Amino acid sequence: MLKLFKKSEILFAVFWIVLYTVSMGNLRNLGDDSPFMLAGLIVISALMFLFVRKNGLSEYYGLSSWSENCRTMLWFLPLWIVASFNLWAGISPKYSLPGLIFAAVSMALVGFAEELIFRGFLFRAMLRDGDARTAIVVSSVTFGIGHMINLFTGHEFAETLMQVIFAIAYGFLVTMAFYKSGSLIPCILSHSLTDIFSVFANEDAPALLNWITHAVMLAVTVIYVIYLSKRVRTHQSFDPAVQESHTT
Repeated sequence: MLKLFKKSEILFAVFWIVLYTVSMGNLRNLGDDSPFMLAGLIVISALMFLFVRKNGLSEYYGLSSWSENCRTMLWFLPLWIVASFNLWAGISPKYSLPGLIFAAVSMALVGFAEELIFRGFLFRAMLRDGDARTAIVVSSVTFGIGHMINLFTGHEFAETLMQVIFAIAYGFLVTMAFYKSGSLIPCILSHSLTDIFSVFANEDAPALLNWITHAVMLAVTVIYVIYLSKRVRTHQSFDPAVQESHTT
């Protein structure tokens, strides 16, 4: 694994994207409350985490500490607002115990795995081989398109398309948050909370409320991304010289 990483971070990221999407495409067919899905996510997450820790890449991937510029980042308030959206229509747990616990823990691990793969592995790799704008767009769009696998797990096309659009917008939100703060931890926490809350969300919400929620999400994303790009300096860890020192 380390040889692949040193040879090409892009190929390393692609390897994990393919492994994760193929695995999740099969695991989610078992249901989010399946202990087998939970076991699979534990294995995938553990392998990635151990690789990062063993090779001293925690700081490189933003896992070593919380952001030092929380005030400038507005305490990541937009991330917490977006995370709350799944509860706006009320609470109605999808599963009974112990399935509810399995599903909640699985969703927490999905947040960790997807942030490390798309914001960590892929975004960092793209930054090394291209400019920041391209890296941000590719990371965000790839993350969104990855949600097309939901078509193979029983979701309707219209529902899946909305999830893809939501995921692309969310991708821009958290990618910029990582790029400007240097910490992936708030992104992981926000993503995990978003997915955990989906387990408790009321699926009978009025269509109008769903459209309002997505409209607010898009507005929050646009405003926050513009604010970060105009008012917040890029974190020093994304300086090319610093990146090189962590991967040689």
